[in-house]
Order: sequence, then C-alpha cells, then structure tokens
Amino acid sequence: MEKQLSGKLPRIEVVDALRGFAVMAILLVHNLEHFIFPVYPTDQPGWLAILNDGVFNTTFSLFAGKAYAIFALLFGFTFYIQSANQQRKGKDFGYRFLWRLVLLAVFATLNAAFFPAGDVLLLFVVVGVVLFLVRKWSDCAILVTAILFLLQPVEWYHYIVSLFDSSHTLPDLGVGAMYDEVAAYTKEGNFGEFIWRNITLGQKASLYWALGAGRFWQTAGLFLMGLYIGRKQLFVTSENNTRFWVKALIISAIAFAPLFQLKELIMASDSNIIQQTAGTAFDMWQKFAFTVVLVASFVLLYQKAGFQKFVSNLRFYGKMSLTNYISQSIAGAIIYFPFGLYLAPYCGYTLSLLIGFVFFLLQVQFCKWWLKKHKQGPLESIWHKWTWMGADRNRSGKG
Repeated sequence: MEKQLSGKLPRIEVVDALRGFAVMAILLVHNLEHFIFPVYPTDQPGWLAILNDGVFNTTFSLFAGKAYAIFALLFGFTFYIQSANQQRKGKDFGYRFLWRLVLLAVFATLNAAFFPAGDVLLLFVVVGVVLFLVRKWSDCAILVTAILFLLQPVEWYHYIVSLFDSSHTLPDLGVGAMYDEVAAYTKEGNFGEFIWRNITLGQKASLYWALGAGRFWQTAGLFLMGLYIGRKQLFVTSENNTRFWVKALIISAIAFAPLFQLKELIMASDSNIIQQTAGTAFDMWQKFAFTVVLVASFVLLYQKAGFQKFVSNLRFYGKMSLTNYISQSIAGAIIYFPFGLYLAPYCGYTLSLLIGFVFFLLQVQFCKWWLKKHKQGPLESIWHKWTWMGADRNRSGKG
C-alpha cells in the first residue's frame, strides 16, 4: 500500500491524444480567422466562394468554441494529476499551483505579443484560481459547483432583471471599440507597436470579450469538470467507464439539436438584452453539448487499435501542447500580418485551412524529433523547472 501511495500516477495516452486534437483544432480555426486579422481576398470565382463558405461553416461548426473547451477540460484534469501526485507524498500542491499560474501568465504574454486579440491562456490564469479554492472539496461539491458555473448564472441574472426592468442593460465594456483599435494598429504593420499594444490593449480586449461572451463561467465549470473526471478516473479504460462515455455521448448528442435550435431562435430576437443573456447561455450550452460529443466519441474510438494508430501523432502533439500553441501564434503572425509575409489578402478560407494543416504536420514532425531526445517540449520543460523552483527533486514528483 505504501508503495502505491508514493508512486506517480501513470500517464494516460488518450489524454495526450485528446489534447493534441484540441490544439490542432485551435490551429485550424485560428488559421481561418487569420489569427484574428480579418483580411481576405476581395475577388474570387463563384466556385471558390462556395468552397470557402463550406470550409468555414464546417470547420467552425466542428471546432469553434469546442476545441478551447476541450483544452480547458484537460487543464482541470492536469491539475488533478499534479495535485494527486503530490497528495500521495503528503504534500499540498495548491500554493505551488498558484505559482504555476503566475508562470503561465508569462507564457500568455509571450503568446499574446503575436496574437492581436489577446490570449486564452490569460483567461486560464485568472479563472484557474478556482481550482486552488476547491482543491480540498468533496467530489459532490465540485460537481455541483461545476454545473452551477456551466448554467451561466450571470447571464440568467441579467435576463431575469430585464424581465422586471425594461430599461436594464448589460454593462458596456467597450469591446467593439477596443477590437477596432486592435485592427487599426495591426494593419499599420509597425512591429514594435504591434507587440506592445497586443500585450496591453489586446489582452484587455480578450478578457473583456470573454466576460461578455460567457467564457469566464464556462471555463470555470470546465476546469472543475476536468478535475471531477480525474478524481473519478473516467479517462482510464474500463467497462464501467465505457458505459459512462456511451451514455454521455447519447445524452449530449440528443441534447445538442434542440439546444442549437433554441439558440438560433433566441438570437433571432429583436431584443439585444435577450440575445446577450439567454442567447449567450444557450450558445454556451449547445457548444458544451457538442464538446461532450467530441470528447466521448474520441475516448470511445481510442479503445480501437485502428483509431489509435490513425491518431498516434496526436499523442506527440499533445505532449508539447504549450510549445505548439505558442509557436502557432508566432508563425501565424509572420504568415498573415503586414510586418511579415502579409499573405492574408491572398488567402481565402480554403487556402488558409491548408496552410494550417501543413503547419500542423510540420509541428508534428518537430514534436516527434524533439521527444526522441527529451521528456518534455521546450516550453513545457521550462514551465516544469520553474514550477518546482526552490523545491528538492523528490518533492517535485515530476508533476
């Protein structure tokens, strides 16, 4: 028993592959968006316009708002792994995790320097504090809190208030004006201003957008769901877990269609307050339902040898998710923005998707080459070493 308690939890392959899938999907979506630089060809033949529309609608329907959600879910799961490894040694990982979030803010700043709309990693830093606060709670309390967060309580509060006060409006955070300013300095092509304004105004715009779009509460809920999944060992292959993921797939697949239709109906309303409150809540719910469809399908398919072989490269990609995520932004800025190659005006959605996929394949090859000689990716290694700064080697537990 003592040996079991002092050992390290085994790495779960499906989690690496699923994380790799999420980062790949984020890359493809960001390429279609030209990394939040909406400049596209003005003239294109009719057949290409139809193809571009199909590529855009398909990619966004599958991945937009879902890839980030998988990434967030696995962030909470990773916290569980790190915390459990330390708990087995009689240690509390909580305060070391807070320091780890500070370090993540540094990486978020690096990424945001090349990503003009701000960065989701900073959102993870801010919301990640909730994991510290609940780390000693019971499984039931964590699950209930996760559900409450996912219900989008702030949106429903504003909606209910608006029913009794027709003059009630949501606070104007000025996100639209900030993004107009971001677009303006990006088009100027001044590299120094681009970097500085991205890590100041861009990050502010990103956080304010996330606040207005319901991402704060959803991210907190996803973090706690990931923690709960870890505690219940739901990513470990077993008959019970297979039944769980089958049920999750069926329920979420059935729920998705009505949630999506209700979201569409609500968004067609003439009332801005209804769109921004109930509309936002239903949008988050339908995206969450489809996220569960993707996760459950991936976990179930990963039990098949053929699928494991087909997605084997995603395991390498997922092990270096931080390195891949940040290098995507740097490469995207160089490819599409005025200070770089400025290919944005020449790349429609189809060509942008192909560029993203080619870059993904190049990243995979780099990951496989790097991991032959190292246990972690370059940025992952730095994050790990800095996380355990001041701790002896036995205490770190290679978390």
